[in-house]
Amino acid sequence: MKIGELARRSGLSVHTLRYYEKVGLLPPAFRNRSGQRDYDAAILGWIDFLGRMKASGMPIRDIAAYALLWQQGAGTEAARRELLEQQGRRVATQIEDRQSCLLVIKQKILDLVELEKGRQS
Repeated sequence: MKIGELARRSGLSVHTLRYYEKVGLLPPAFRNRSGQRDYDAAILGWIDFLGRMKASGMPIRDIAAYALLWQQGAGTEAARRELLEQQGRRVATQIEDRQSCLLVIKQKILDLVELEKGRQS
C-alpha cells in the first residue's frame, strides 16, 4: 500500500511515517519502479505495537533499540524480551501508583458523601 493509505489506516500522518522510517522505527519500505514507498499490510501490526509502547511511556531510545533488534531478527529474542520486561515493570509500577491515587479519590468521595448526609440530618 502507498504511504497515504498507510497513513489513513494507521492514524499516523505521512510526515510521521517518513520520520519513523528515517530514525529506524519502521523498516525501509519497498520502493516501486517510480520510487514510491509500497508497504505490506503486515506493517500495520508493527505500527500498532509502536503506538502501544509509546502510549505505555516507553522511552523512544528503547523503542528504537527494540525496532533495531526486531529488524535484525533471529538471535535477538533475549534482548527484545529484556526490553519488554523492563517496560512491563515500569507499566506495573504506574498501574500501582494510579490504583493508589484512585483509592484516595474514592475515600474522599465517601468522606464528602458522609458530610453531605450529616448536613441533611
